[in-house]
Amino acid sequence: MNHCMFDNIGAMEFAETARSLPLSVPPFLDCTLLRARVPHKIDHPHHEFAELRDQLDSTVAAAPLYLQEDMLYRSFCFDTEWLAQLKRQAMEDGALGGCTNFEVLSGHIWRARAEALRLRLGQQTKLLFAIDGRPRFESPLPRGYFGNGIVLTNALCDAGELLRRPLSFAVGLVQAAVRMVNDGYMRSAVDYFEATRARPSLAGTLLITTWSRLASLPRFGWGKPQQSGPVALPEKEVIMFLSHDKERRSVNVLLGLPTSAMETFQELLNI
Repeated sequence: MNHCMFDNIGAMEFAETARSLPLSVPPFLDCTLLRARVPHKIDHPHHEFAELRDQLDSTVAAAPLYLQEDMLYRSFCFDTEWLAQLKRQAMEDGALGGCTNFEVLSGHIWRARAEALRLRLGQQTKLLFAIDGRPRFESPLPRGYFGNGIVLTNALCDAGELLRRPLSFAVGLVQAAVRMVNDGYMRSAVDYFEATRARPSLAGTLLITTWSRLASLPRFGWGKPQQSGPVALPEKEVIMFLSHDKERRSVNVLLGLPTSAMETFQELLNI
């Protein structure tokens, strides 16, 4: 799969061809709907591409633990009861009016990972995650749009503040990142990329890829799939949210961390 060609939604629709079935959603192939504007109009900040700086104004490097220790890969299942408990914790100080499973889990994982990696006071940390932009354009993308309709959004925070403040603070940052994505932001992101050909910087970053909210999983002709996921994580900064159990209401979090950081991370999750 090449994300320049299509996103997960397009992939799931295309998977019907594996069973030689007629496509239930005919593909819409005109990708010029998302072409850059002429002239470019970059009128939103795009920190998703920015190199982070620390309090000494130097570029943030990878956490030292990555250079000193072997990597461990584990998955952690958050069932509906645990997700509900996290929501209660995030809302107990009254700072939030509500939150989704994705928002509270993202904030919780971001904080726990920063602490496990021993990120220091004054070091910026960045959260990146993809938003489905298809319904967020002023003229929503047509049904069956076969292209890449996602956009990266971001939240930035000093690692010390992220850990010092309550869970509601981190969840609020995630919610702000979600609200930021509108037609103007996405058009600006397209123009930014066309003008710079930049790649998102991952130093000091957590990149969450979410497959748990896909409407359906591909079927290849021998029954309903029990589970789906990647063979491997593409980068050490990437974690996956995967659906779990028959009802797909629980979330499986797959990630890799240096050995000692993984032990700390597991203790912080308390599951």
